[in-house]
Amino acid sequence: MLGNENSVSANTRKADNTGSKMSQTDLAKEIPDQIVAQGATAVNVTAIKTENEMLGSLLDIKA
Repeated sequence: MLGNENSVSANTRKADNTGSKMSQTDLAKEIPDQIVAQGATAVNVTAIKTENEMLGSLLDIKA
């Protein structure tokens, strides 16, 4: 598991209620956030695969 120093947090803000039909999403900010989140997900998947392999090896040794 990742420690707090490597955690990813979502940056959220309340939508403005101006009646505008245009998107209020700031893509210049959201796309880099998505790239960071994708990288964090890839790291977590790798950690889970490694944990699974280690557990499998442990069970093979015990059998």
